Amino acid sequence: MNGLMEPLAPFSTRLIAWQMQHGRHHLPWQGTRDPYRVWLSEIMLQQTQVTAVVGYFDRFIRRFSDVHELARASQDEVLALWSGLGYYSRARNLHRCANIVCSEHAGIFPRTAQLLETLPGVGSSTAAAIASICFDERISIFDGNVQRVLSRYVGFESDLATAAARNALLAVAAKCLPALADACHMPTYTQALMDLGATLCTPRSPSCSRCPVSADCVAFARNTQLQLPVKTRKLRRQTKRLWWLVLRTQAGQVWLTKRPVSGVWASMYCFPEFESEVDARSALSSSISTHVTVLNAFKHVLTHLDLVIHPLLLDSFNPSLLELTDTGGWFAYPGHTADIGLPKPVSWLLEQMESL
Repeated sequence: MNGLMEPLAPFSTRLIAWQMQHGRHHLPWQGTRDPYRVWLSEIMLQQTQVTAVVGYFDRFIRRFSDVHELARASQDEVLALWSGLGYYSRARNLHRCANIVCSEHAGIFPRTAQLLETLPGVGSSTAAAIASICFDERISIFDGNVQRVLSRYVGFESDLATAAARNALLAVAAKCLPALADACHMPTYTQALMDLGATLCTPRSPSCSRCPVSADCVAFARNTQLQLPVKTRKLRRQTKRLWWLVLRTQAGQVWLTKRPVSGVWASMYCFPEFESEVDARSALSSSISTHVTVLNAFKHVLTHLDLVIHPLLLDSFNPSLLELTDTGGWFAYPGHTADIGLPKPVSWLLEQMESL
């Protein structure tokens, strides 16, 4: 020994070796290069925890085994299967994307990130994941986990709220990729980036002692892990109040209407919605509005919006008394709504009503 320290292996080499020995291998979408399954998992994982996605992924694969079956399904059926997972625009884009892949690409997913990104709901990081895992393209995913890993590794202190900073860090991501001769390792490298950010290089309690690249991680050396990445722009949370008119017949059916094709819970089924209690009662004739029972309000949390929902229950409702039922919708028994898409707070309220 000459007393000199052995040079560290490249970033990608260490990540690949770590992934093969210590990374996650049990998830149902791992160990496949089927672009349909990778695409489905990536869409589901957008802004959603792995533990919440596993069950939904398995149900989707059982019902829609390939992109052709998904394309043939109705949007209502897709939304029904997605109910409870949130961010419902993903489900609508999923269905649109399946139709485009089948009608314009003969059921075959494009092989490059550039072409994949032209599909509905497929952003740059999702496109990179599909292209790298399924087709060995040398391109880096760049979601929030990866931005955190790379910011800490190189000590990147620029504000990622700016486009210039994101582009600069994206250039760092490109330099960290496996060499061209090692492009066959891109699936493992991409999974390693995902797993490192999800399991070790976490936002608040990083496990640096177990990290395969901590030896030359700038943030670890400086003890600045919790200060990186820098992202100053944050959306302010807002609160909105809604009044739902819950019309229940003597037989126990409730009236549900289909929401508009844009906005929150687009194209899903919900109770008639109003911006005030006065507006909700005005939809009823004066002779029956006095029979309304005001149920306990409850809160439903969206990404940057807290919804405070006030249900107004009208029991033993006679459908012939209300013109509201002419606006489109249907009467459903609370326990028989599996075939339609219901927002999570609607499903929750229907469950609570069984005891009322």
